[in-house]
Amino acid sequence: MTKEREGEVLMIGLSMLEAWFPILSIVAMSYVGALHTYMYSLVIAFFFYMAIMYKRDRFKELKNKAAYKDLLLTTFWITFIFTFIFIGLRYTTAGNMAVIIFLQVGFSYLYFNVLGKEKMDTIHLIGAIIMAIGALVILFPEDFAFNKGDWLILISSAAAPIVNLYQKRAREYCSSETILGFRTVVGFPFVALLAYYLEPAVTYDNFMSALPYMFLIATGIYVTAKIMWIEALNRLTITKLSAMLALLPLFTLIFAYLYLDEVPELRQMIGIIPVIVGGYLITKPVKS
Repeated sequence: MTKEREGEVLMIGLSMLEAWFPILSIVAMSYVGALHTYMYSLVIAFFFYMAIMYKRDRFKELKNKAAYKDLLLTTFWITFIFTFIFIGLRYTTAGNMAVIIFLQVGFSYLYFNVLGKEKMDTIHLIGAIIMAIGALVILFPEDFAFNKGDWLILISSAAAPIVNLYQKRAREYCSSETILGFRTVVGFPFVALLAYYLEPAVTYDNFMSALPYMFLIATGIYVTAKIMWIEALNRLTITKLSAMLALLPLFTLIFAYLYLDEVPELRQMIGIIPVIVGGYLITKPVKS
């Protein structure tokens, strides 16, 4: 299996995991709020990162001073992005957020292909465009109007390719778990302060009700899926990686139907077709 094919397999797997994120978050947030859901999930994920780093003897990687610039920049941007997303969710809908955050595909192409040196084969570029069209058809709500929450999420979408760049650079010095453990420890105090000042205190009963969902978010999304993400980032271009995120709405529709009994709309079913076609094209091997 080629390095690029490994990255594609990782992206398909993590897309299936990430697809559960909005479903689990909706339930958890109903008990403890958005920022507290983020904060407590980071706490749980922290212990798993520390255990993995200890077992795999990763703490010695933190002695490499050359990695700190990219580690700190990764931490800054990822905390910035999720802070804006969670605050933005106070003023907009999940549908609007899903549409806007997927625009990172366009920003990736602008940054790395138009302005940068990262190239894509023609067939892969066509596949990325088709996947983007399909994802927008699936996600685009009937009533779409920008408000301040949408603008905050748009800023996050524009910043997403930047954090991917720094994570890719940091991966040259450190393992995935070291990167994720570092950004969790350094970014947590800021998230905790925001949760303390912007949301009401969480009661014990509400915390216990949300705990199973936050545990799944932490272990499935913040640990497993994020490790897979950084490993895929080490094998694929950032533009192709971002384009393959179009698989997320497809899996989310399936899981929401099975778990929440949400029946997909006709436009969503139509949008699945270009996502599948684009996914085939973007993962199609190109002969040298």
